[in-house]
Amino acid sequence: MIKHVLGATVLGWIVIGDAAHLLLDVGLLWTIYVTAEMDLMARSVAIADLEGELTGRADILQFESDAQLLISEGREASGLLRLTAAPVECVIRSVALFSSDLQRRILIEGEHADIEILTRVDNSELTINVKN
Repeated sequence: MIKHVLGATVLGWIVIGDAAHLLLDVGLLWTIYVTAEMDLMARSVAIADLEGELTGRADILQFESDAQLLISEGREASGLLRLTAAPVECVIRSVALFSSDLQRRILIEGEHADIEILTRVDNSELTINVKN
């Protein structure tokens, strides 16, 4: 799956429950779970699938609106309600996974900046950091 994200640009993300959902400029939503498992789906299908106990229909509509803004205007889009726009350009060059006991570190190396996702499996903690 990782080879499918290479060359794509991370436009923004949202953390819901035990997963980070990264919006890519190629119309895909890349989901990374605290366990480091991953899914890659078409944006519209993936967003619709997020409706459930943690997100209601209104949340999904806002999420879809934010995704459309980011795709059409790029990470400089304003007025986002649910998604966090990527603060720097991150064209994905490589993805590395590191694991130690209950911790996972997913490093998304970009041309100009990296995105680091740190997780703890025992408490479903998930943090996203951007490194220039």
